[in-house]
Amino acid sequence: MHPRDRDRFVLAAVVFAVLFSQLLLYPGIATLVDALGADATTSPFAETALDASMWFLVAEFGAYVAFVGVWGAASDVVGRRTPFIVAGAVAGAAGYATLAAVPTVGSIPFEGVLLLRVLQGATTIGAFSLTMTMLMDLGGGHGRNMGAAGIAIGLGAALGAPVGGQLTELHALAPLVAAATLLLCVGALVTVVEDRSPDRRRSARALLEGVRRRPTLSIPYAFGFVDRMTAGFFALVGTLYFQETFGLGAGATGLLLACFFAPFALLQYPMGALSDRIGRTIPIVVGSLCYGLGILAVGSAPTVGIAAVAMIIVGVLGALVSPATMALVTDLADEAERGVAMAGFNLAGSLGFLGGFLVGGTVAGSYGYGLAFLAVGGLEIAIAIVAVPAFLRLSLERATGGRNPKTGS
Repeated sequence: MHPRDRDRFVLAAVVFAVLFSQLLLYPGIATLVDALGADATTSPFAETALDASMWFLVAEFGAYVAFVGVWGAASDVVGRRTPFIVAGAVAGAAGYATLAAVPTVGSIPFEGVLLLRVLQGATTIGAFSLTMTMLMDLGGGHGRNMGAAGIAIGLGAALGAPVGGQLTELHALAPLVAAATLLLCVGALVTVVEDRSPDRRRSARALLEGVRRRPTLSIPYAFGFVDRMTAGFFALVGTLYFQETFGLGAGATGLLLACFFAPFALLQYPMGALSDRIGRTIPIVVGSLCYGLGILAVGSAPTVGIAAVAMIIVGVLGALVSPATMALVTDLADEAERGVAMAGFNLAGSLGFLGGFLVGGTVAGSYGYGLAFLAVGGLEIAIAIVAVPAFLRLSLERATGGRNPKTGS
């Protein structure tokens, strides 16, 4: 195996492990926050199971938003990725382990649990975002590299959800223990990969100024925001919707979520390679339009079987959009600014997750699940329509300094 191919595989495995550990918590989120002390009589953040679950997820992604840029800028300034990934993974493992120990202490209010969740999220995002940046640093086609990242993300989510549901059936805190163990493995695994970050170092101000001079990055950022919003929506609202509407338990809910994440994962690499050949416009714009329609179909499915089929279709469409969007970031970013550029993409994605939790949870709680599905699916359709003129005007050859926008080389 060529060293570049081996490193692509290892880095994809690291991305998988981080996402897998994160998704372990989702199917049994209501049970988990109850075990961690969510109590409506003592905390305004836990008035209902939906509220407590929402704020537990929001705390992590709020930390993602606040700290992802710090990790990216620090890596670009120093000119190294590996030490920061190791530090983020080990600290994230400590955060998960501390959360798992909360019930044994017995006197931590739910607000304290949320603070621990913030600290865990602030460190975990460093390992995740910078591993994706290391994939950006590889050669061999940006679509292929981001396809590898995408298949790792999708497989992590696809397997994390059902495994997390089964672990929750064993013990409410088991997903936290498993997540801590996996992140320790991440810290060890990434050290076997060559650090290919550019030798050229730049100040933080120069990095931010360089990214500011590339407004075209706002296009993949916008799509990343909306795509991750739908993922956040399914992680929280979709989970509760399936359980309340169809009477599913945590294990069955995890399997239904896997109907989306399995095709989403398995098709990422071939879809990324396809975008290297045909360009990014068709996969992103047409894929997003159909993706939004698929979300509406899930929300209107009358039976579990039809909902499962709709989730599979949505997963296929998500696989078409995701690697092309991430590859577009690599197409547009200067090689010395990749850490910050990918941090910006993950910042937009984290804001999207937050939007999925907050908007989806608020709309579902106030107006019902039907309107919540309509709002999120409609936004995905709207951005695809609005983005058409921008893609028509965008000259990727000029924006990437003469590189081929289809191959990223």
